[in-house]
Amino acid sequence: MTNPDIRCRFAPSPTGYLHVGSARTALFNWLFARSVGGTFVLRIEDTDGDRNRPELIDVIFDELRWLGIDWDEGPFFQSDSRDRHRQVVTDLLANGRAYLSERVNEENVVIEGSELVDGLAVRYRVPKDRQVVFTDAVRGDVSFETNDLEDFVIWRSNGTPTFLLANAVDDADMGITHAIRGEDLLSTTPKVQLLMEEIGATPPIYGHLPLLVNEQRKKLSKRRDDVSIADYRTRGYLPEAMVNYLALLGWGPDDDIEIRPIIEIIDKFDLGRVNKAAAFFDLKKLDHFSATYIQNLDADKFVELVLPYLHADERWSAATIDVAVVKEFAGDVQQRVARLSEVPDWYDWLFLDSVEIEEKAMNKGLRKAKQADEVLDGVIEAFADCAWEEDVLNQTVRAVGDTLGVKSAVPVRVAVTGKMGGIPLYGPLVRLGRDKTIDRLRTAREHLRSSS
Repeated sequence: MTNPDIRCRFAPSPTGYLHVGSARTALFNWLFARSVGGTFVLRIEDTDGDRNRPELIDVIFDELRWLGIDWDEGPFFQSDSRDRHRQVVTDLLANGRAYLSERVNEENVVIEGSELVDGLAVRYRVPKDRQVVFTDAVRGDVSFETNDLEDFVIWRSNGTPTFLLANAVDDADMGITHAIRGEDLLSTTPKVQLLMEEIGATPPIYGHLPLLVNEQRKKLSKRRDDVSIADYRTRGYLPEAMVNYLALLGWGPDDDIEIRPIIEIIDKFDLGRVNKAAAFFDLKKLDHFSATYIQNLDADKFVELVLPYLHADERWSAATIDVAVVKEFAGDVQQRVARLSEVPDWYDWLFLDSVEIEEKAMNKGLRKAKQADEVLDGVIEAFADCAWEEDVLNQTVRAVGDTLGVKSAVPVRVAVTGKMGGIPLYGPLVRLGRDKTIDRLRTAREHLRSSS
């Protein structure tokens, strides 16, 4: 379906960093607009001056761009429409649909007058004995009794509009046809619709997305959960993986394929297929998505993406990093990581002058390994004059183990890398060099004997 008249918006508040729930909301609006050939509008809801953090505005823009979410119009700032908001409130006061009030001892005191007064809030007078009915694109028919709604503030005592008033006026003025947002805003919808009715505007079609929950099935919390897009970016999740995963939180295609390029997600996206049930933000599944995308990178792209993480590692200087080595073993590393921030720990032993053997690896791979000291002695002797080639090194270690009747690869790996696991060993050993390899084998043997 193509409908260029459809207009969606994403309207974040610069009061905090972009989190996964907001990113999912932005993505669904963007996907819907792109799927129908409509318009995606970016609007910054910055009317709450006391909580705004202007320095975060550019951060929000940057995180959206990182996710690949671009916008057709904007960014617009609600604060630029202050005069328009003020006029609407003035009109509502003049026709008796709103009134002046102040808060005294937890009570709302009505103040006489039909014009704005500095230091006084304005409340909308909710009509009684009515129903506000709308069809939600996700939840179907929804109705609210106005008798269950209290009169609500539309203009703060500090001279700024509330979210409800600004949201209603700006959606109307911008011609927004669809508002896809979180389920937590469902209760505000009848208030916004009443205000839009007051200014003679047609409300957009709403689609309230299911909440995102953690593994305890509790709503994701900034205080309790990892929710910042910036944090996931820093940890090295690929944006393509994050977008692919976010798209499936509450929506699913009409087939069983989950991992797919964004162009296919756009083509498959259908607002009618969004679920009502809460969506579990599963870090393990996100890791699976990210690992898959990392595995599918070509070597050059992988190197480009991981070099900043390698250069930033404080264990070595950037000059230590041999790009050729990174590229040579990229395929092996790519099969073993879910985040780019994990990559340095798979290469570290190749760039360090020496390694510190992990205690777990020391116990299992050396102290408890049969004849580990004899294995190390045998390999040290054999490595001294064998051809320094991958196949030869592999055969040499095997031969030492066969002679002793034990497994020999693990003690060698632990001695050289400091770890129990890692990428295939012998190709990297060629790069590490004979002298460093033998020196580490000797150090491990001495440590093993001194601790026995």
